[in-house]
Amino acid sequence: MKKVGFLSFGHWANHPAYNAQTASDTLLQSIDLAVAAEEIGLDGAYFRVHHFASQLASPFPLLAAVGAKTSKIEIGTGVIDMRYENPLYMVEDAGAADLISEGRLQLGVSRGSPEQVIDGWRYFGYEPAEGETDADMGRRKALEFLDKLSGVGFAKPNPNPMFPNPPGLLRLEPHSEGLRERIWWGAASNATAVWAAENGMYLQSSTLKYDEGGKPFHIQQAEQIRLYKEAWKKAGHQREPRVSVSRSIFALVNDQDRYYFGQEASRRDKIGMIEQDKRAIFGRSYAAEPDQLIKELAQDEAIQEADTVLLTIPNTLGVDYNVHVLSSILEHVAPGLGWR
Repeated sequence: MKKVGFLSFGHWANHPAYNAQTASDTLLQSIDLAVAAEEIGLDGAYFRVHHFASQLASPFPLLAAVGAKTSKIEIGTGVIDMRYENPLYMVEDAGAADLISEGRLQLGVSRGSPEQVIDGWRYFGYEPAEGETDADMGRRKALEFLDKLSGVGFAKPNPNPMFPNPPGLLRLEPHSEGLRERIWWGAASNATAVWAAENGMYLQSSTLKYDEGGKPFHIQQAEQIRLYKEAWKKAGHQREPRVSVSRSIFALVNDQDRYYFGQEASRRDKIGMIEQDKRAIFGRSYAAEPDQLIKELAQDEAIQEADTVLLTIPNTLGVDYNVHVLSSILEHVAPGLGWR
């Protein structure tokens, strides 16, 4: 059994073929899709976060709205770039969104990926400390976020407050019990996957990772997941680890599917430079008739190692078509793989 969710990049553009032409379209359709996904039995609704782009950016209003409109589905991000964040303000936002959803938030964070502008986090007022890289800054902020999510008081109260204070040091409010244990780290390397395990975060591994050995993507990703699980066990955490992998998977069940995604059937892993000195491997897309899709996905070692599969969706094609895409996987593919 696996949890199956969707991951939306939340694109919009003034394009005649797009159903999401404005930011408003994308936000409102994201809520509608999450509601529909819950109705068809999907387990998770996850959203990407990108700044300075015509894509979803500030996640917490959307997460709160989805939480208010749904009752069972997990709600998350994949991922929030911590270089842009104020960890304390983020604790308040995350706590509120989690309480609105009654504890269904699964928050993916990371040091971040290359963005639309050079050092975009500087425009948000942040700079690495002396001797830090921007990646170091992202990890430092993530650890501060985790620490403050614990709910332990740390701030000295005003002796003459506007409202009465409880005794002792004050914590951030609203506090959501248990959210600290539902934070995921998006890892592009084996080392950061191990670091996430050591710090008690679940693992998100996407369709991209640093090329660390030249093997096919799914094998490298499976190795990353096994290293993560070993580090989790060694760290002595009392709860079970969770791991998600993202995949672009399309079951070709009608002519519209074949028109949109038939060309994806021949795709293979790709190698590229995600940063100036970082060689990355990009995982292939899957698109085929359901029987063939089941055979191909059964050979994906990383999917076998994960407990959650996040299906990347073409959000610009609208809610109805994406419900069809997700329903096709649940109905025609998931049972054959033992996901249901």
